[in-house]
Amino acid sequence: QVQLVESGGGLVQTGGSLRLSCAASGSLFSVYTMSWYRQAPGRQRDLVATISTDVTTNYADSVKGRFTISRDNAKKTVYLQMNSLKPEDTAAYYCNARRWGIGPDNWGQGTQVTVSS
Repeated sequence: QVQLVESGGGLVQTGGSLRLSCAASGSLFSVYTMSWYRQAPGRQRDLVATISTDVTTNYADSVKGRFTISRDNAKKTVYLQMNSLKPEDTAAYYCNARRWGIGPDNWGQGTQVTVSS
């Protein structure tokens, strides 16, 4: 089991940048596949980006080239660098951890990102 705490959300103008952080507690952070999801009001929670234990990354098509996921195992933290933000990126962003990528899911409480036009 791992506990996750997100931070770094806020209000930004179109074209701006934000960096989200997700700090994990507990041991063996390096064995968790880490992901960022987002959920806009009235919509389902969608996968944004994933970084595996071997640092392989995957991104949703909508954020490719704009967002970068990274991890620091020594700090037990995963990051999401978001550049060229658009109003459609507005959502609550959630950190997810799955041990060896196969679950069960561990979720943070979420952090709100609002992009103004």
